[in-house]
Amino acid sequence: MPYVVTALAAASGQGPGALLRILLLGSMVGAGLLAWFLLRGYRSNGGDDNKND
Repeated sequence: MPYVVTALAAASGQGPGALLRILLLGSMVGAGLLAWFLLRGYRSNGGDDNKND
C-alpha cells in the first residue's frame, strides 16, 4: 500500500498528466475485460445450443 501512496505523491508533483495516463490505461484495460466477459457468452458452442433434454 505505501507504494501506491508514493506513486500518487510523485505523480501529483508533476501535474495531472501521469495520473490521467494511469486512469486512461486502467479504463482501457477494464473496457477490454468487460467486452471479453460480455462477448464470450455469444461464442458458438458447436451448434448444440438448441438441445431439448
